Amino acid sequence: MTGLAIPPGNSAPDLLYSDESLLVAVKPAGLLAVPGRGADKQDCLSLRLQQEFPDVLVVHRLDMATSGLLVFARGVSMQRRLSNMFRDREVDKRYVAVVAGRLEPAAGEVDLPIAADWPNRPLRKIDAVAGKPSLTRYRSLSHGVDCTRVELEPVTGRTHQLRIHMAAIGHPILGDALYGDSASAPRLLLHACSLGFAHPLSGAPLNFSHPPPF
Repeated sequence: MTGLAIPPGNSAPDLLYSDESLLVAVKPAGLLAVPGRGADKQDCLSLRLQQEFPDVLVVHRLDMATSGLLVFARGVSMQRRLSNMFRDREVDKRYVAVVAGRLEPAAGEVDLPIAADWPNRPLRKIDAVAGKPSLTRYRSLSHGVDCTRVELEPVTGRTHQLRIHMAAIGHPILGDALYGDSASAPRLLLHACSLGFAHPLSGAPLNFSHPPPF
């Protein structure tokens, strides 16, 4: 959990955009993107949206502890189109995080392969043999006391990629209970702040931003 209040299930989701093809919504930290296993893990952003938009389908996900922008498709055909856009890296995704320590150099890349850590699921790990290619670009935004606010661009989209990559270079994201120190912040300080892509029907550019709540 994040230590932050999650809007109750009957609250209207924070919706930034909607049309006949897709929705863009903001997921609060601590709320699942999709249903989990077990009756106590059914409340999630996708089901909340389906209360108003029954044809909504999932395109991509955010970790439960991560907040920020998510795109949802309306209908199977649009889900396929949008999923292909994410797969083909036609969507520009940016995150803001606060990481431990002073990040040097101020900009760079983390190119380390990621694999499932099967004995320790749901953890992932850096694995030069079995890992899938994984690339993250980063840029420092500002420095605090023993921490750095950073913009992160996941070029690939592996599970836990940003969290693992930052921890692997010695700068875990504050509040990360899996790869860092959960006591370092009241929540995981990672927020999906920006999405940009061409509308799958019209081709018109769509750009969305949402400031981090930390």
